[in-house]
Amino acid sequence: MQVKFCGFTQLSDVQTAVQLGVDAVGLVFYPPSPRAVTPKQAQALSAAVPAFVSVVALVVNMTHDELLALANHVPFDVIQFHGDETPEQCQQLASAVNKRWIKALRIDAEQDTAASVRARIDSFAAMGASSILLDAYHPQKYGGTGARFDWRLIPQDSALPIVLAGGLAADNVAGTLDLPIYGVDVSGGIESAKGKKDAAKMRAFMKAVKRDRWQNETVTDGL
Repeated sequence: MQVKFCGFTQLSDVQTAVQLGVDAVGLVFYPPSPRAVTPKQAQALSAAVPAFVSVVALVVNMTHDELLALANHVPFDVIQFHGDETPEQCQQLASAVNKRWIKALRIDAEQDTAASVRARIDSFAAMGASSILLDAYHPQKYGGTGARFDWRLIPQDSALPIVLAGGLAADNVAGTLDLPIYGVDVSGGIESAKGKKDAAKMRAFMKAVKRDRWQNETVTDGL
């Protein structure tokens, strides 16, 4: 199970996450979000991420020119499209900056079925997505709501590796270990306030997800 911690705004939080063994660090480039960072802030945060840990740039309906400017200033590895981007737009934008990409799909229990989710995933797989992220639907927000959708809607035979987001925390993430998913993505469930991570919550989350790796392991730095 791969783990992505998202929504970092503070250098010390990134350093703690890396020490705890997170697989990916997410930075939000969507100004309305309370977790948004500027390219200048992102430069300092990404500099704390060592090799073999991915930096993921979360963008929402970003234009071609905006994405080019971001890629020229911030050394990220993967784009996470989290807005209304079509499969074709994702492919075109990612190709413009030569980056791998994933797409976030917001799942609405009142309208979606496992079959409809699978069909949506297929459309992004056909355009070259590396993975798909499933999050809870909200009519006014693109993500970061802390809400959980009905996990029974996760398709068993997805064309892409699935990353699960929405309402995850240390006390419920163990319930994802038997789901047909590749990884988990958490933001609010490891925070003391929006954009400010809680070291104890981060450690508890990692321990719950990667129990075998953490058995008999001690992490220093007061965690």
